[in-house]
Amino acid sequence: SMARLRSSAQKQGYSPEYEWRNPVPDTHVAKGVSTYYDAEGKVRGQWVKADLKAGEQLAAMKAAAAAMAEEIPRAPPIEGPIPVGDELLNVYVLTDVHIGALCWAKETGEDWDLAIAEKTLWGCFEKMIQSAPDARHAYIAQLGDLLHSDSMKALTPASGHLLDQDGRFPKLVGVAIRVLRRIVNLALAKHDRVTVLMADANHDPVSGMWLRAMFRALYENEPRIEVVDSEFPYYGHQHGETMVCFHHGHLAKKEALPLLFATAFSKIWGATTHRVVHVGHMHHTDEKEHNGMTVFQHPTIAAKDAYAARGGWLAQRAANCVTYHKKHGEVSRIKVRPEMLT
Repeated sequence: SMARLRSSAQKQGYSPEYEWRNPVPDTHVAKGVSTYYDAEGKVRGQWVKADLKAGEQLAAMKAAAAAMAEEIPRAPPIEGPIPVGDELLNVYVLTDVHIGALCWAKETGEDWDLAIAEKTLWGCFEKMIQSAPDARHAYIAQLGDLLHSDSMKALTPASGHLLDQDGRFPKLVGVAIRVLRRIVNLALAKHDRVTVLMADANHDPVSGMWLRAMFRALYENEPRIEVVDSEFPYYGHQHGETMVCFHHGHLAKKEALPLLFATAFSKIWGATTHRVVHVGHMHHTDEKEHNGMTVFQHPTIAAKDAYAARGGWLAQRAANCVTYHKKHGEVSRIKVRPEMLT
């Protein structure tokens, strides 16, 4: 117990045996302590550097995102299409785009940078939305890893692995917002109701927070749009007798998802007969029907990076729109590939 107590105190900058006598607040951890001694070994000066604890830092980020959203000019309502029946739901899945990744064709087989990402993302979704069946409701499922990095440092947030990145972080943010707004506006022109999901993921967890806050504020005056407001990384939606769920795929194994969603969304599960969960994360297609629920793992439209190419993880690039009927579950599917744009 005393060892744990001493360790906790040292993390906050208090350790008398080392002349550390200036602890930082409970919300912080000591980032560094520098002590200056004179010729007689007496302490003459000390500098203490502190940093926010992880939990406090996360709370500060959320507060910053909420404050930022207050200043965003609200988009005016967009005139909707001619009303159609509400039997169909079009789910447009966008996952693992990694805006900002830099891929060199000589090394990976395909080029990918900010300009290519913006052109490919917009072109594929424009083609997909225009080709989709007429449906009253659209669900834009941005399943995460939209941005390649999550801060000014081109590193993975959890492990700190160095990333091949094209451009400074503000440029990534600009491309992401610009493309997402165009996709949402195009969906609003085709569908009477649009739901937008910005899912939690491993490459851009903080960016997912401010994207949710920003788009909720941006479309605050648009009655036909809903931005999913949830910090829970598992998302469920009911469309009649069809249950459509979403998760990035980084926190739970695919075979564990049916029971997880049955528990987390038990009322929706009990009221439906067709159930599917859409995931990403692994960058390739995999679809398996379990007892009670199908797990549909989506590919990415992004080019593979050096890490994937060297690891031999090769897969077809694509994005999918899946249409669900209130009574009959999935009734159609549209697949677009980057090569269809040329």
